[in-house]
Amino acid sequence: SAGADRLYVDALGLVLMRELLRPSLAPAANRAARPGGLAAWQSKRTAEYIEAHLGEQISLTTLADIAQLSPFHFTRAFKQSFGMPPHRYHMSRRIERAKALLARQTLSITWIAMELGFGDTSSFSTTFRRLAGRTPSCYRRSLI
Repeated sequence: SAGADRLYVDALGLVLMRELLRPSLAPAANRAARPGGLAAWQSKRTAEYIEAHLGEQISLTTLADIAQLSPFHFTRAFKQSFGMPPHRYHMSRRIERAKALLARQTLSITWIAMELGFGDTSSFSTTFRRLAGRTPSCYRRSLI
């Protein structure tokens, strides 16, 4: 009967190990959202608003109103949900849009800078270089 007890203990050990590892094996979609972040509807509305107003200066108060939170709580929840503060997210979305526009050779870099709300080409180039690792003209040349 010692062999049967050993099999039982081995099987019990495997079941215990599986139960302990199950939360880390669950697909990301099935995991609960991290506490402290924005609700799905708040994330969606905020991201849509930022996308629709990339070329504008967006105040923190406006974004907090969209999410129906105070600016303080909104900032903390936004960072928890998106992994970065609202301003940095807005800038990163601007740069992603700039990359798409730079792929169109007929558009000037100055026009792209103005379209995305930068005051001049210099500030656009500085921001683009800081976030994308190279200047807009260098990025455009790499696409050819």
